[in-house]
Amino acid sequence: MNDARPIPQARDPRLGEMGLENFPPYLMNRIMGRYNAALQEEMTALGLTTPQMRSLAVLSVIDGPLIRDLAVYAVVQPSTLSRALDALEKSGLIRRETDTTDSRATRVFLTEEGRQAYDRMWPLMATAYGEMFKGVEDAERQAFIATLQKILRNVRVHDF
Repeated sequence: MNDARPIPQARDPRLGEMGLENFPPYLMNRIMGRYNAALQEEMTALGLTTPQMRSLAVLSVIDGPLIRDLAVYAVVQPSTLSRALDALEKSGLIRRETDTTDSRATRVFLTEEGRQAYDRMWPLMATAYGEMFKGVEDAERQAFIATLQKILRNVRVHDF
C-alpha cells in the first residue's frame, strides 16, 4: 500500500518545545482571527456575519458555484452555510437556482444588492490585507503565498 503520509521521526519536537510562535497552524489561526476581527464592525453594520461575508466574497469571484463547493471555498461548515444563505437570500443579497444538469443540486448567485454589499466591504478587506503585509517585501509576500498554495495542495481533500 502506498501511504504518502510522512512518517513521524523518533523525536519530533512537541508543541511545548517548539512554542506556539513556531507552530504554523496556531499562527494562521491567530492571523485569521485578527483579520476577521478587523472587519467585524463593518460587517455588523451591514447586518452580516463572517460566514455570510465569506460567501459574498467567494461569489464576487466565482459565479454560481454549487452550494457544496461554496462551503469549501468559504471555509464554512455546510449547516452554518445553509443558515447564512437563508439569511442572505432573505435580505436579497443572493439567489439560489437549481443546477441545470442535476436537479438535486443548487447553485448560488450574487444579486446586484449582494454585489453592492460586497463592494462596501472590499475596501476594508483590502486595508486589513495590506496591514497584514506591512513591512513585507513583495518577493516575500509572493513566496509566502506560493508556500501557502503548496500547503493547501498537501492538505486539501477537494480538487480546488
